[in-house]
Amino acid sequence: MKLNSPASSPRTRTSTAADEAEVIAASRRWIERVVIGLNLCPFARAPFVHDRLRLRVSSANDVEALVVDLRDELEALQAADPQVCETTLLIHPYVLGDFVDYNNFLDRADSTIESLGLQSEIQIASFHPDYQFADADIDAVENHTNRSPHPMLHLLRESSVARAVASIADPSDITRRNVDTLRRIGIGGLRAQMVTASSSEEKAGPVGPFEDV
Repeated sequence: MKLNSPASSPRTRTSTAADEAEVIAASRRWIERVVIGLNLCPFARAPFVHDRLRLRVSSANDVEALVVDLRDELEALQAADPQVCETTLLIHPYVLGDFVDYNNFLDRADSTIESLGLQSEIQIASFHPDYQFADADIDAVENHTNRSPHPMLHLLRESSVARAVASIADPSDITRRNVDTLRRIGIGGLRAQMVTASSSEEKAGPVGPFEDV
């Protein structure tokens, strides 16, 4: 039975094309200037520069509607040609804004993968504006490796992850290097990564997870 489209659900927020464009623009800036610009994820560059990254903005404002969108995106990614769509960011700005709720939802997300029989094909990486590692203080700069402008779920093909890991001499060193990078540049350096030559953006100030730091 085909699931109802999230756009027709009463549990979704009415968003405009301008709203979605703004969310996507902020997310792309973050990927380009922080994730890729600081080389926090060596796997991110190729899908981004070759336009094989799909960015989907969910209108869901409750968990059940988000699960519908997640199922749709998991099925779409599994069916897509990897040379056209290698990975997906499901951005959900209207639900799970509280990090504890978001973190608890990750088990539900993994269960959704299992319910579709995709546990050996797709995995989910987590990003949130208030991301906090279990062993880190809330203000620790290393939390910013996973702090994004909006809550999002990164859907990754297992085959892409395996191929990327195989191309790196010491994958276990990525986390240590990222922490060293963030501690070296500090919050000020992170803000600088998000500043552009655009006067309108400069007037608006830093975007994303640096606004309240």
